[in-house]
Amino acid sequence: MHIILVSDRLSKSRSLTLSTGQLLLAALAAGVAVLVIASALFWLSARYAAEVRLPFLHDMLVSAQAEESRRSETYLRQNLNAMAIKLGELQAQLMRLDALGERLSALSGVKPPEIRPGEMPGRGGALSSSQPASDMSMEDLTRELNALSRRMDNRNDYLGALESRLFDDKMKKKLLPTIQPVAGAWNASSFGWRIDPITGQQALHEGVDFIAPVGTTINAAAGGVVIAAETHPQYGLMVEIDHGNDFITRYAHASKLLVKVGDLVKRGVKIAEVGNSGRSTGPHLHFEVRFKGVAQNPTRFLQNAALASRK
Repeated sequence: MHIILVSDRLSKSRSLTLSTGQLLLAALAAGVAVLVIASALFWLSARYAAEVRLPFLHDMLVSAQAEESRRSETYLRQNLNAMAIKLGELQAQLMRLDALGERLSALSGVKPPEIRPGEMPGRGGALSSSQPASDMSMEDLTRELNALSRRMDNRNDYLGALESRLFDDKMKKKLLPTIQPVAGAWNASSFGWRIDPITGQQALHEGVDFIAPVGTTINAAAGGVVIAAETHPQYGLMVEIDHGNDFITRYAHASKLLVKVGDLVKRGVKIAEVGNSGRSTGPHLHFEVRFKGVAQNPTRFLQNAALASRK
């Protein structure tokens, strides 16, 4: 590059020749000078702003900082509100699980382990030397809360289904004739073929006989609805109870009836008193269990109940 210098002080013109490298050095020097000047101006502006010599610049910086702080606070508040809502949902689910646990304990008859309310369970362990511990981020905490919520939902559904199953089983057991109707011996005459005490012929005995004095309490062997409370030619004063699921119990030869047709009786409730009415040779209770109209051996139900109570 050639540069020609012309001046009134010079008798003649002069020329300068600049190479490409020299031009690059000159451009670089100019750029450095611009940066130095800009930095100096920024420093002076910041200093004047700090000394309140430029109020508008100071106000602009303060406003920007306040806006950034407000955004950060809004973000944190939104996340805290979301976590508070999730925590409330988990607390409600825990209350439902506690209530389910109490009901399941009552249904199953198993006493739950003693837990002191408000006291954290004992936990511990050594920190890993190969994997250092780290703080949880907001995203990590939210993910763990969501996972815990899903597990609690699944557990709640499972316990609800288990409660329904246990409740059905308990109700079925209550509707089975498993309580001895009188507090007395019942080996006078068992279920099955026997010599009839009146005719002396071989005949099928469709129940069991409980020997007891006149006036002894007769209790319902299971809960149900009274479908018969009448005088029968052979059974004498008789009560029949429908327990559902095609099960019926019959109580015969009573001296007094204490229920009427349509009454809803509970398991173990007094329904009559032992007597000697009907086709009978002495005071006793004739007890039958029928399933779909067919006589069943009452001993099987009573013995199974006795074995279950001893376990």
